[in-house]
Amino acid sequence: MDNYDDIKHLTRPQYDEFPPMSSFDRAAQFSPFAALVGYGDAVDETARLVDSRYELTEDQADELNSSLNRLIDNLNQQPEVRVTHFVPDERKSGGAYVDKVGTVRIFDSYSGELVFTDGDRIALADMAKLVFTE
Repeated sequence: MDNYDDIKHLTRPQYDEFPPMSSFDRAAQFSPFAALVGYGDAVDETARLVDSRYELTEDQADELNSSLNRLIDNLNQQPEVRVTHFVPDERKSGGAYVDKVGTVRIFDSYSGELVFTDGDRIALADMAKLVFTE
């Protein structure tokens, strides 16, 4: 004997004040629920790696200074250089070292920045290496 023999012949109850629910709405009742909205994004952000700013050694600082002096002496020729500099991360402490290749237009001694022909500015304090590409 089947346990549900007594109710198998019955139909689903219908109520006038409650219209039948659509399949979409019925399925939504069983969809996953994110109790902690944004938690996954926070975990991903924490897992994202950033570099820390390193301090130049004395030899690296001397090499950078001599390259800067050579650049300043030859600014009228608008030399093309590759500058490795630190870019701080917008969302967490640290950042990344990136290379910028371009033609230097001027050295802004007031703000301590190199100004490139495309308008980009790199502060001397953020620079790690400067190499002439020509």
